[in-house]
Amino acid sequence: MRRAFIPLVMMLAGAAPGLAQQGPLADPQTNTPAPARGGVISPVLTIDSERLFRDSAFGQRVSREIEAQSEELAAENREIEAALEAEERELTEKRSQLKPAQFRLLADAFDEKVQRTRAEQAAKNRALSEALDLERERFLAAAPE
Repeated sequence: MRRAFIPLVMMLAGAAPGLAQQGPLADPQTNTPAPARGGVISPVLTIDSERLFRDSAFGQRVSREIEAQSEELAAENREIEAALEAEERELTEKRSQLKPAQFRLLADAFDEKVQRTRAEQAAKNRALSEALDLERERFLAAAPE
């Protein structure tokens, strides 16, 4: 029982039998010191694929293109919004001159137009996001393993 107790105490104290001569941040297999900045040596390599894509020339080019297209879409959205607001004001001004049934038909048609336009613009926005995702996947698929 006493033999099992001593290694356990040494492990709890931060040393294992046979490894006590190594430095505190040494590689247990080669007894080489750990990097100067105190990083942990690990047999597992973690790759930040998003950063790899973002920092690559390909990823930067794709990001610039998607950003430019996003800016164009935002400008288009502002133009559409202004046109729809003007159309809504015009419809509101006509309300007093129209019978309720006539106004309801125009208002319903306008509402359908607004909903359709929103759906179309949202689809364009999704297409940009999907294009970015597709390019990212293409980049990662081309990366050597």
